[in-house]
Amino acid sequence: MRKPAIALIGFCLCITLPVNADTPQVAESQSSNTLAIEQSATERIDSQPFRADQWGLDESEWQRYQSLLQGIRGSVSPATLSPLEVLGIHARSADERRRYAEQWAVMMRDDAERILAFQRAYDDAQRRLFPNGLLIDPGVAASTKPDQGLAGKFAWQSSDRVLFFTDTQCPTCDAVLERLVSQINQFSGIDLYLIDVFAGEESRIRDWAASKQIDPQWVSEHKITLNIDAGALGKVSAHTGLQGQDLPVLILRRDDRLMPLPLSRF
Repeated sequence: MRKPAIALIGFCLCITLPVNADTPQVAESQSSNTLAIEQSATERIDSQPFRADQWGLDESEWQRYQSLLQGIRGSVSPATLSPLEVLGIHARSADERRRYAEQWAVMMRDDAERILAFQRAYDDAQRRLFPNGLLIDPGVAASTKPDQGLAGKFAWQSSDRVLFFTDTQCPTCDAVLERLVSQINQFSGIDLYLIDVFAGEESRIRDWAASKQIDPQWVSEHKITLNIDAGALGKVSAHTGLQGQDLPVLILRRDDRLMPLPLSRF
């Protein structure tokens, strides 16, 4: 009577063991599939067509950009110089230069909007999550004159950029800009915004920059950018609490955060 039972157990083992033996293979197969998917995604991101599309360029434009990097542009320009700037600097016609400049202006404007939107969301999160967690003692803040505390402790970081709002007829702005430019090797660069220059008046920007002896090499290397304000001052001022402040208005951009930069620093 025991033999059938033994036979039944043996039969069950014969069914069970192959299933258990296949489990590591299934896991290995799933792991291989996951790696293949991740590798495929990485290869797609690293592919030239994908990267060209991110900059709004076609394949021939991307190839020309890569070719230009093999020459003097790749030797003298920082690695942060964008493909649009490279192609714009080496534009083969005025129309081509204008097209790349417009693409770059739109991308920079969109990026500034994203930074400001995230900063507002961050500030809102701080208020909601820590309603009683004041980072600054109001008593200490009240006893400290504006600008003096920051001016005394301020030190440049290599990644800092300064948003400098001015107009073409501002002697005070010119004096502050001159002092700021004298320190330009200590930080990333200056983004100049002229509030009295409008679309179609780009030649006024060039004439103004030349009159201030702004080195064209700094402009080509993105150390200094020349921009039409187009409402940027109003948005940045509202965000940083500088509404109604006389020119120049200086905003420090540090680690994707915007904060007022006191004139007393210069």
